[in-house]
Amino acid sequence: MAERILEEIPGEIARLKRAPERLWYRGNPALLNRPKVSIVGTRRPSPYTREMVRTLARELVRRGVVIVSGAAMGVDSQAHMGAGAAHTIAVVGSGIDIRYPVTNKSLIESIEREGLVLSRFEPGFRATHWSFVVRNELVVALGEILIVAEAEEQSGSMRSAEHALKQGREIWVLPHRLGESGGTNRLLREGLARPIYSIEAFVERFGRVPTVAEELDEFLLFCQKHPTVDEVVARYGERLYEAELEGKVVVKNGRVSLA
Repeated sequence: MAERILEEIPGEIARLKRAPERLWYRGNPALLNRPKVSIVGTRRPSPYTREMVRTLARELVRRGVVIVSGAAMGVDSQAHMGAGAAHTIAVVGSGIDIRYPVTNKSLIESIEREGLVLSRFEPGFRATHWSFVVRNELVVALGEILIVAEAEEQSGSMRSAEHALKQGREIWVLPHRLGESGGTNRLLREGLARPIYSIEAFVERFGRVPTVAEELDEFLLFCQKHPTVDEVVARYGERLYEAELEGKVVVKNGRVSLA
């Protein structure tokens, strides 16, 4: 699959202090228009973290959310796999033609085919320590919020948390026992993050799962993806206002979701 350059830099990234002039991609750029949540964490997650990340990603996707992560081993991989290739964006720290790490080659290729892979680096560029820092900034920028699933004090995931604080993003973390995940526990201790005590309660903020009848209704299925009002009106016209009066959809902050 050949790489392409995005025609327009997404607004979330364009507002960065050091915004890239170009972004290369493979896959489906329409995912950039969907609600997005970024998930990051250690490359060596505990079994508990792996299970919770997969569940979080899966439940968010059921509500029309796209999962953003960095295609690395560990938490990143679990987030992408939990979401499914068609509902995830992988931001990589190398040229888009270099599938790194090699252990995730098949995963990255599946996201190229069904989801979206992004890079700010020229094709042929090989990842370095600093390029991962740059990648993390883009991962954070694309999400409406950041979930740090598990992280130690000195880690790339904590750098991602720093990016989130600078960008004004909410940070959420999984609760861990004392002596584990020192980075996320510090974020909680300092009041910089909020804990996810219930996955069900957390994902409800992104709407509900459509019923079987709604899944068969093209209009309601489209609204389940949280489109903008303009997008809905352009496609379905006055049906948006009829559905709002009937209590089937809700319009808030310029976006539409299922009631």
